[in-house]
Formats: sequence, structure tokens, C-alpha cells
Amino acid sequence: MSETRKRSRKRFGGHAHKKQKGSRELEVGAQGVLITCNMNERKCTSEAFSLLNEYADALYGREQPADTQDSLSEEEEDDEDAEAALKKEVSQIQMSMKTHQQRFTAVDSGANNVVFIRTHGVDPEQLVHHILSDLHQTKKRKSRVILRMLPVSGTCRAFPEDMEKFLSVFLERWFRAPQRATYQICFKARNSSHNKREEVIKAVAGLVGKLNPLNKVDLTNPELSIIIEIIKTVCCVSVLKDYMLFRKYNLQEVAKEPTNQSTGLQEAANQSTGLQEAANQSTGPQEATNQSTGPQEAANQTQEHGDGEKADGSAESHDVSAGNGTKEAELE
Repeated sequence: MSETRKRSRKRFGGHAHKKQKGSRELEVGAQGVLITCNMNERKCTSEAFSLLNEYADALYGREQPADTQDSLSEEEEDDEDAEAALKKEVSQIQMSMKTHQQRFTAVDSGANNVVFIRTHGVDPEQLVHHILSDLHQTKKRKSRVILRMLPVSGTCRAFPEDMEKFLSVFLERWFRAPQRATYQICFKARNSSHNKREEVIKAVAGLVGKLNPLNKVDLTNPELSIIIEIIKTVCCVSVLKDYMLFRKYNLQEVAKEPTNQSTGLQEAANQSTGLQEAANQSTGPQEATNQSTGPQEAANQTQEHGDGEKADGSAESHDVSAGNGTKEAELE
């Protein structure tokens, strides 16, 4: 009885539960979109396909399936035997599916709460920027579980020597003289211990400086953001515009309506500033000046609130480019 069970296990594949490595995993050379979510990767993948296809059709036109009409005529098919006809039909279906999935393909990212959609014939930076720009203007929420959507324009092995060799060429498009820009470096590593973030940031900043000494670091409102996402042994890289404007490419945050509270505080600050100017020009008694001090204090407090909001954003950017980097609000 035991021998029969052993044979059956061997016959039907006793190790079928193990993952097979191949093209369905994130690998060096891939381009696409790295998407973070919160504990629902299947729903995230579905939303990503829907969103990417919607905007890709608008930018590049609808994707055309494979032409399966080039088959033989019905008379010729009648002459073929059933087995040959079946093989041909299966081949046509496989070709059609391959062409249909050519634009976007989901692959295993290698990390929890992270989905990677591989792109073919599509510029991921252009596509994702178009999505974020539309959401920023319309303030429409088109996803429920997707958090951040980061385009990946290049990938390399996540080892210092490989990254330096790849980035020295990859970054030329944006930072090589006469091109110049203010920038920040955003680093994140998942399931990897090959690199220390301080060393990576220092090395990348050195490469940017060699390309053009006029490139300057700006952690508050940079023109470009260098995104480095490492998953296991694969380093995903992109250079993004409007990173802070689009709330670090967070689909949930960028679609939020601006709060009226900050507008009211700004109006109060403007009013109190006007009162203070009137008090300075006045030659009346000291009491008028003292009364104007109250509005000025309100103005100062209002300014502190405004600066505090800005400081939070700056500190958040600083954390990404020079801080801990291991706790993202949308992931943890």
C-alpha cells in the first residue's frame, strides 16, 4: 500500500506546490509599474489592470488582439484530420492570448502588498504621470485598495557594483550636462539586505554630481525625484516629475479635495497682516497699537500652522531620502 502511494506521488508530481521560476517573476530588464496596496493584492491587481488599460487606450489607442482570421478556408480544414485541426485551434488561441496580454502582464513582485505590472510597448513614466495628473485635476477616486503607483523605467541587479554601472548610464538622460535639475533620492528596500540606504544615497548623489556639478539636492520641492525600489535582488529605478505635487504618487491622497480649513487660516493671516500694517502707520495712542498686537499674534500662530504643514511634507520627503525608510504609512 505504501509503495502504491509513493508511486502515485511521483507520477502526479509530489513537488507541484513549489513555485516555478520564470517569466512570471520580477526580473532584471523588466519595465512596468510597481503598485503598493494594503492586504488585498488580488483586488489591487484587478484595479491596476482596469486603470492602466483605461488610460493606455486614451494615450495609445485600443489594443488590437491577434488576427486569427488567417486560417485556412473551410474546404481545406475539412480535408485535415481532427487532431491537426485541434492543434491549430489551440495554437491560434494561445497566440491570441499572448497578444492580448502583451501590453500589461502581472508578475510576482517578490514582496507582500506589492504588485508589479510588466509593460510592453508602453512608456510607464508617461502613462502613470498621465493618470496622476488626471486624478489631481478631477479629484475622482478610481481605486479603493491601490495606494502608490510607481513607474519603473529600468531594472538591474541589486548589488553596489551593478547599480553603479547601470545608474551611471541610466541617469544621463536627466542630469548629464547641459541638463541640470534639483533632485531628491527616495530609497526603499524590501526583502533585501545587500545595500545600506545611506551608502546607496551617497553613491547615487555622487553619480549625479559627476554628470553635472550644477545639479542640486532639494528635499522640499525638487524638480525630479530619483526612485530606487529594491526587492530581493532586483533594483527598480525611475526618475519622476511632480513627485511632491502628486503626493508621492499616492492615488488616494492626490484625489482628496483641498481642505477649507487651511484656506480659512490663510485668510485670517491676511486680515491680521493688514491690521498690523494699519497699526504701524497709525499715530494714535498706544492702546491702538496694543489692540493690533492680538491680530498679529493670530497671524503668527496661523503662519506657524502653515509652516507646520509644509514642514510635515518636507520632513516626510526627508524621511524618504535620508531617514529610516522602513516605515511607509501606506504599507505598514
